Amino acid sequence: MTLDLSKYPHLALANTPEELRKQPRQNLRLLADELRQFLLNCVSQSSGHFASGLGTVELTTALHYVYNTPFDRIVWDVGHQAYPHKILTGRRERMTTIRQKDGLHPFPWPPESQYDTFAVGHSSTSISAALGMAIAAEKEGANRKVVAVIGDGAMTAGLAFEALNHAGDIAKDLVIVLNDNEMSISENVGALNSHLARLLTGEFFNSIRDGGKKILSNLPPIKEFASKAEEHIKGMVVPGTIFEELGFRYIGPIDGHDVDAMVDTLANMRKISGPQILHVVTKKGKGYEQAEQDPIKWHAVPKFDHTTEKFPDSKPGKPSFSAIFGQWLCDMAERDRDLVAITPAMREGSGMVKFSQRFPEQYIDVAIAEQHSVTLAAGLARENKHAIVAIYSTFLQRAYDQLIHDVAIQNLPVLFAIDRAGIVGADGPTHQGAFDISYLRCIPNMIVMTPADEAECRNMLYTGHLAQSPAAVRYPRGAGIGVEPEDEMSLIPLGKSRRTRDIQSENKAHRRVAILNFGALYGEALLAAEQLDASLIDMRFVKPIDEDAIVDAANTHDIIVTLEDGAIAGGAGSAVMEVLHRNKVMCLVHCLGLPDEFVMQGTQAQMYETLGIDAKGIVASVQAQLN
Repeated sequence: MTLDLSKYPHLALANTPEELRKQPRQNLRLLADELRQFLLNCVSQSSGHFASGLGTVELTTALHYVYNTPFDRIVWDVGHQAYPHKILTGRRERMTTIRQKDGLHPFPWPPESQYDTFAVGHSSTSISAALGMAIAAEKEGANRKVVAVIGDGAMTAGLAFEALNHAGDIAKDLVIVLNDNEMSISENVGALNSHLARLLTGEFFNSIRDGGKKILSNLPPIKEFASKAEEHIKGMVVPGTIFEELGFRYIGPIDGHDVDAMVDTLANMRKISGPQILHVVTKKGKGYEQAEQDPIKWHAVPKFDHTTEKFPDSKPGKPSFSAIFGQWLCDMAERDRDLVAITPAMREGSGMVKFSQRFPEQYIDVAIAEQHSVTLAAGLARENKHAIVAIYSTFLQRAYDQLIHDVAIQNLPVLFAIDRAGIVGADGPTHQGAFDISYLRCIPNMIVMTPADEAECRNMLYTGHLAQSPAAVRYPRGAGIGVEPEDEMSLIPLGKSRRTRDIQSENKAHRRVAILNFGALYGEALLAAEQLDASLIDMRFVKPIDEDAIVDAANTHDIIVTLEDGAIAGGAGSAVMEVLHRNKVMCLVHCLGLPDEFVMQGTQAQMYETLGIDAKGIVASVQAQLN
């Protein structure tokens, strides 16, 4: 994107934080306004995360203005809100490439910039990482400041509270900015609280406070009385008692869109040592009315015309797997009043909006607490409720111990509806669902299903729901090949595959190829099978796996090709080779899937082609094996 200097005269002079800090203080409001408009123009042209970044423009400007970045460290939580940070740290000319193949990374990414101090993508990691950096800074004696920026949603995770507890206990020099974009405390924001924040961080208040503590240190009864008085007074005017109890100096709440107040407060905090929390209140989508009114819809957006404030008209298409799951959930809940569906803050993404509205008593959103969601489901299952955990593949990784310890060991019938399995596209390596097959199939008692199409997905969900053991159905982001599910649901025999194509050639010299497909790449597998004149088996189950079908394929073909949209290491292809080894059957096996590396961002189609798991890549790879 070519920067029109006439439209952004102040932003044009702040391509890096060093340049930003040279700007006159009185220009910061104008610069923030231009930054917001630049962000709007960029994302409308490129697509990407939108509402969160609009809400952190002033906060980002103030942080880089006050702190000596990159020497001082700023750690962003998740990174949805870090687009203004990228713009101010030398990447504004490439912003229209964000989340695209070979473009800017969707989240903070250290290989991309020295200002990105920690790679993120999953929530609630910032405080732990920043505390580690603060400990290192103290050991170095370099007087480096460390700031963690975390949202109120991310603060709901157990990891954040573990870090808070540790940080308050060891009292290192650390600032946590709690970016609160909920409406519940908006009435507390204004001139009074901005004044209070300045006062509580000012030298006069803190010199009296710290000096008073020294004077009272040898008078325990008076010290105890003064401490209690301070606690009660602060409890009446500052909603931060819990943070004070954890050992933090709490400041706020303060208006996160008042850049002058932010700079004053952060400048004062920079002079104070020890653990501190600054509570700022912002509005998602700030400055763009549609995003302010519906920040969920405008969280991540396609390309759009920002002058009309409307998304482009989308053509009616095939329903997504998420929508298939959501409809199945509603249909199943009508039959089963003991069904309880749980999500860790992914209601919209997991297709559960309609279900949550129709069956509110059977719906639980635990917030960003994946570990809790799994053990909660185990508790429900223990009391004969039919628990379903709707979760993204990459987020289930965070609850792995709970999956093993609380569900599988007790053989509890919890169904895991695993969305975003395989390649997810633009969100890149932190969100690719690459590992679930590998990490699920090694767990005793687990059933692992990989639907090839929409109809099979619906029937697998039904099968897993009625199973008397832990079960997982993994399905990709987006739509399938367009197989319309029937209203009536059917049980699929456990561990049974289906052969969907036979070799047509009767030529004895023809090298016989069998493609064993696991999951969402079935459409690509079918195209490849037709070009290669190969047999095609929809395996359906990774565990229990259809051993008879594998042994038969090995005995009647020259080569078995396994295909999966997951990691080859430990994946379904490995399971096939284990079967052959166990049955002492010799056959050439060629495994296709995701390589032993983290897959970067790009569309699903682009990454399938890059990784050689689209039809063209499958054919070329098999032919190379046969030559």
